[in-house]
Amino acid sequence: MRAALAPGVRLLRALPRDSRYRGLTLVLTFLSYTSYHLSRKPISIVKSQLHPNCSTLGPNPHNDSNSTTWCSWAPFDGDNYKELFGALDNAFLVAYAIGMFISGIFGERLPLRYYLSGGMVLSGLFTSLFGLGYFWDIHVLWYFIIVQVCNGLVQTTGWPAVVACVGNWFGKGKRGLIMGIWNSHTSVGNILGSLIAGAWVSSAWGLSFVVPGIIIAIVGIICFFFLVEYPEDVDCSPPVHHVSRAGSQGDPEVVTSNEGPLSLSGQSSVDHHSNSPREPAEKPEAISFLGALRIPGVVEFSLCLLFAKLVSYTFLYWLPLYIVNVAHFGAKEAGDLSTLFDVGGILGGIFAGLISDYTGGRATTCCVMLVVAAPMLFLYNHVGQNGIGTSIAMLIICGALVNGPYALITTAVSADLGTHESLKGNAKALSTVTAIIDGTGSVGAALGPLLAGLISPTGWNNVFYMLIAADVLACLLLARVVVKEARGWCGYMARQRGFKEF
Repeated sequence: MRAALAPGVRLLRALPRDSRYRGLTLVLTFLSYTSYHLSRKPISIVKSQLHPNCSTLGPNPHNDSNSTTWCSWAPFDGDNYKELFGALDNAFLVAYAIGMFISGIFGERLPLRYYLSGGMVLSGLFTSLFGLGYFWDIHVLWYFIIVQVCNGLVQTTGWPAVVACVGNWFGKGKRGLIMGIWNSHTSVGNILGSLIAGAWVSSAWGLSFVVPGIIIAIVGIICFFFLVEYPEDVDCSPPVHHVSRAGSQGDPEVVTSNEGPLSLSGQSSVDHHSNSPREPAEKPEAISFLGALRIPGVVEFSLCLLFAKLVSYTFLYWLPLYIVNVAHFGAKEAGDLSTLFDVGGILGGIFAGLISDYTGGRATTCCVMLVVAAPMLFLYNHVGQNGIGTSIAMLIICGALVNGPYALITTAVSADLGTHESLKGNAKALSTVTAIIDGTGSVGAALGPLLAGLISPTGWNNVFYMLIAADVLACLLLARVVVKEARGWCGYMARQRGFKEF
């Protein structure tokens, strides 16, 4: 007797062909960038093990009773260990920031599938090499610095490629919500990276890097075999990136979507070909770096992301150590507790995407969240460690407010600007625009942990003052775009009143 077709297979067959491939693209790109962040997180967990409080581990087995660093891993056993940790973070992040500006240009000109999968395999190699320093008993700072630099460069293949793939498959419509949910890969990767690294941090910290390295390499191989870059490659319909005003009188979705941050030039957005499938015969040339900078809104959102990412990455690299020092938890407990910041980041990214889709105001959504984030960071530093319940609540709230704008800019805003109406249908700008925005943000990501390493010896209060100032600056840099959106809403309301009176 033959068994009935599996329910999952029946569901897949019931879905339209386009939906199946769109779902496959979302899943593969989600897993890809989850593994990227999974491989970046271990360093923040392992820091506390490279320079632990040796006095809590009992007497010194080397019979040096005056030594308090006998259990530390050289060269991180000196009093300057925080500066060395900052150097490790900076080696990765500076290389990442520099490489990102170049990566987007290559991403537009090379097959994304090869580019992404090759970058993931190399990322797995360099992540594992850092952990192998434990098993090879390496105590030379330059070994870890060089590995971090190489890893930072190859990891720039990830973000432009995955955003370009998703942007190729999904039009403007509900992009904010879809990409807000999809962007939870960042937080999911951080959470999994914390848990995986925490499993071995106290026994053999090298495995905290080797295991994530193997995971990202395996996912890269899967992407090589299954990722589809363009809908046209599998005879699916390309998405609609713009909505025409023609014939859309009084349609609030149409008006707000065109009055939002995508119309910063103030030009009418009539696009007579926006609702028709793009002809595969026309292969437009990839946009230049300067051409991408001239797209309205790219500069403002790039500079805003610089400060927003500064705050987010400071938490990414220093939160576990802050919890250890202030709340006096162990390395594993601090790592587990720090994942709540990323749980809040998931909620914040979805909320930001949903609100910005509904209002059409990407910049305004970012500004409101950044304004509220500043006082919440102040409160977390002063009352966040008063109890486990308070700490959990504050970490989730701060994570949502800090990572919400960061997630929105790096996903929906980047995709919107990469398919901006001024490009006249040329979709060969997605990777370059994404790289410019995220590359500028990565400069902030490099500065944040570095400044934290330099400032933390003077007290954690000063670190939080620096983070609050960065949030305020990020908000101010979007002022012109917010004013433009407000004018668009006012114009829309005036037209609505005119239609009603007519």
